[in-house]
Amino acid sequence: MAAIISVVVVEFLLGFVVGSLAILSDGLHAALDALTTFILIITTAASLKPPDEEHMYGHEKFEPIGGLIGGIALVITSIIIFYEAFLRLFQNVPINLDLSYAGFIAIGYTLCMDFLRVGVLRGAFKSESATIKSGLYHATADLGSTLIALFGFGMASVGFNIGDALASIILSIPLAYLSIKLIWNSGLELSDVAPMDVVKKIRREIVSTKGVLGIRSLKVRRVGAKTFAEITLQVPEYLGLEESHELASRVEENLKKSLGNAEVVIHVEPPEKEMLTEKLVEKLAEQVEGVKDVHEVNVIYAGGRLHLTLHARVNAGMSVQGAHEIAEKIEERIRAKMGAVDHITVHIEPFEAKMRGTVVDERKFRQVVHDIVKSFDGVLSLKRMVTYVVCGKRYVDLDCCFTGEIPIEEAHRVASEIENSIKEKFTEVVVTVHIEPERNGSS
Repeated sequence: MAAIISVVVVEFLLGFVVGSLAILSDGLHAALDALTTFILIITTAASLKPPDEEHMYGHEKFEPIGGLIGGIALVITSIIIFYEAFLRLFQNVPINLDLSYAGFIAIGYTLCMDFLRVGVLRGAFKSESATIKSGLYHATADLGSTLIALFGFGMASVGFNIGDALASIILSIPLAYLSIKLIWNSGLELSDVAPMDVVKKIRREIVSTKGVLGIRSLKVRRVGAKTFAEITLQVPEYLGLEESHELASRVEENLKKSLGNAEVVIHVEPPEKEMLTEKLVEKLAEQVEGVKDVHEVNVIYAGGRLHLTLHARVNAGMSVQGAHEIAEKIEERIRAKMGAVDHITVHIEPFEAKMRGTVVDERKFRQVVHDIVKSFDGVLSLKRMVTYVVCGKRYVDLDCCFTGEIPIEEAHRVASEIENSIKEKFTEVVVTVHIEPERNGSS
């Protein structure tokens, strides 16, 4: 700021004395730079404030606002310089040759200040701040304009008067280009346009993380040097809360290393309903020739290792060798589809015709259960039956009142027989028998 103000004073004074449009144009450019630098100081101070109740994402948006203002000021400067130089080009106004040394003094001083500014701002450019970029663009444009002014003034000092005006016109073109580019980039940032290079980098980092099945949604915004990312990951449903949190933390840490200054929020959820691991395992196993039925599929994730167990029914007359071959085919099919599974155990058992609990009619199901309980008539009576289906399994809860002073050991044996009798009739059924004594008035 101090360097720019000193340049304004020197170039305005000596430019008027010499009568050089190139020096005066450079001084006007410096004057607008002083104004925009003051604005950038304010926006930078505002952007460095921590988040508060009114700005929960922080104040970084003030930086592109400063860059936008600086860019607009530079466009105005380039237009003024071009207009004045265009008029001077046709007027062929000479400079004051007797005081040409004063012009060289002004340009020499300005060059020193320009090199100082570029050196300071270049050291801070790695921050990728819009404010720093705007300041560096200003300083670089000033350095270029000063060199062009030196060339134009030098040409005019040896009698080539239009050299001064031509230098100003040449100066305005790159200045306008840098200004429009800065305005464009600042506008994109203010409108929350997601930078595609950052989005691609985030996607590559996520999909390369072991355990992530996919990306449900990804939202990215860039504010100054900071990147905000909101991500919904699809993870295997067999992961518990602790394992899911650990996976999300690993993705977050990798992204922060890759992006630098970033704030990442990750939400995890299981894959689509039809891709639930237990159902997928069951479907894959049932596709193996010779398998009649698959049940009791368990997917367990422990110690960073994935374990699968399942029961498969085959024809009762099949040999042990044949059953073993089917078990191997099931294992191969699961590994081919699901990838890295640390351990698979397939239990083969003989097939017995059963009704599928989730498919059978509700009234028919209740009638079969009633008949099973009635076969223990004289020992107990059914007080209440509740049935419901959740995630492809039918649940039946029975409240049974036992007659007389029956020992708990005997009551438990009878309850277990009821449970086993129902399971023999139906697949995918969970039976719970509640034991209670018979009271007066109970039936």
